[in-house]
Amino acid sequence: MELSVCFIILSLLCYPLPLKGNPNVSPFPSNFLFGTASSSYQFEGAFLSDGKGLNNWDIFTHNPGNIIDGSNGDIAVDHYHRYQEDLDLMQHLGVNSYRFSISWARILPKGRFGSVNKAGIMHYNNLINTLLLKGIQPFVSLTHYDIPQELENRYGAWLSPHVQEDFKYYADICFKYFGDRVKYWTTFNEPNVAVIRGYRTGIYPPSRCSSTFGNCTNGDSEKEAFIAAHNIILSHAAAVDVYRTKYQKQQGGSIGIVMNAAWYEPISNSLENKQAAERAQAFYMNWFLEPIIMGKYPEVMQEILGSNLPAFSNHDQGKLKSTGLDFIGINHYTSFYIRDCMFSVCEQKPGAGTSKTEGFVLRTSTKDGVSIGEPTALDWLYVYPQGMEKILTYIKERYNNIPMFITENGFCENDRSGKGLTEESLNDVKRVEYISGYLDAIAEALRKGADIRGYFLWSLLDNFEWTMGFTVRFGLHHVDSTTLKRTPRTSATWYRQFIANHTAPEILMPKHVSGSHQTQHFNTI
Repeated sequence: MELSVCFIILSLLCYPLPLKGNPNVSPFPSNFLFGTASSSYQFEGAFLSDGKGLNNWDIFTHNPGNIIDGSNGDIAVDHYHRYQEDLDLMQHLGVNSYRFSISWARILPKGRFGSVNKAGIMHYNNLINTLLLKGIQPFVSLTHYDIPQELENRYGAWLSPHVQEDFKYYADICFKYFGDRVKYWTTFNEPNVAVIRGYRTGIYPPSRCSSTFGNCTNGDSEKEAFIAAHNIILSHAAAVDVYRTKYQKQQGGSIGIVMNAAWYEPISNSLENKQAAERAQAFYMNWFLEPIIMGKYPEVMQEILGSNLPAFSNHDQGKLKSTGLDFIGINHYTSFYIRDCMFSVCEQKPGAGTSKTEGFVLRTSTKDGVSIGEPTALDWLYVYPQGMEKILTYIKERYNNIPMFITENGFCENDRSGKGLTEESLNDVKRVEYISGYLDAIAEALRKGADIRGYFLWSLLDNFEWTMGFTVRFGLHHVDSTTLKRTPRTSATWYRQFIANHTAPEILMPKHVSGSHQTQHFNTI
């Protein structure tokens, strides 16, 4: 089914490019990266192909009851086999960068306890080389929630300091084989989400939590999320240290981390609620950024948690301060109101922020019965574009304007009806409105001096959305659940037009690409 030319033209007229300043001057720098984002488990499929080992999500999704529609990522959208077609779609959009993650278990099926999988190296070499041939820069995450199940079985994965050595070893291999062409690396995607959902509420693998927080057979929600986070932070430092000492000077790339970053709006102007909003950020995003940038946890976390918060040794603090990061990746979708629960009585809702473990705050989407923004198909995603500018300004001011990339932002629609491809499913005007509003907020932050260097839309394709399975759709392209056929939505046409109006033609081919880079692999196994 094709969209009519008339509808596309009307859509572009109704949803103009978001520029509030001089319409002839783009606020986006000439070297700004416009792209789409993905992750290996949500896109690749091929879960036992070509020597790949099992990861934690392979195991988790095969356990009945964990995914709302009973689906899994065994096939996902088959990006592993169809990446050539998908990269053609990206090229048609005019993007100059593609953010994806490497499947750890595809490179090291058994972690450092086994051999390097040659087929996995070859796959990502081919993907990276094809991207560069099309003038699209790879922007790579080392892990996006997934970890080889072998490491979970051997020592409990993120609950053990042994994982730091495994992550360092894995990162070294990726830098060695791909770093000559990859100029943007991130160590982790949303570690705050991974540890909260994996070790506090238990709705993600390894499904560990206390009975007051969720339905798990094992775990301690008051302690284990902080242990896992501590090991992730030190694993980040170990990987960055390898990159800085062995690869960065020669390869000329940069390295950062990606955080989920919600904006927290005080529910009133009271001092208590303003302090609660700041506490909410400390216990969610700054929990990771503060140690990585400053070598210590936020003071308010130390004060409230006491001995439940692991301590960094002097050696750890020195390593953190010396490694740090080159940029911060920001995954921002939504905003919430925050109510103080330290000095006020709140209904106890573990997982919503009210507990000591979460900083004694209540996170809510409504104020006086009115939602903070238009709801979507997900119960946590509300349309509040001004939150984008506010969170970028917050990070700019708190962390001395470290360069930022918007590594994820997108809009979802419900697909539980099973109707499949319809004109309604392609005419995604609400997605266009959402993207337009959030890009406008980014443009405003740029005008005010924020060092923002890229925007990656989630996502090119409808895909496997974790515990929601295939019941919600984020794609610029509809993906048929049976045939996996990709069909562009109105939003794809709109995004293509936006990029064309805000991208200088000369930057579509990255300057670091030479002819030899485009045509051959640079490392052999």
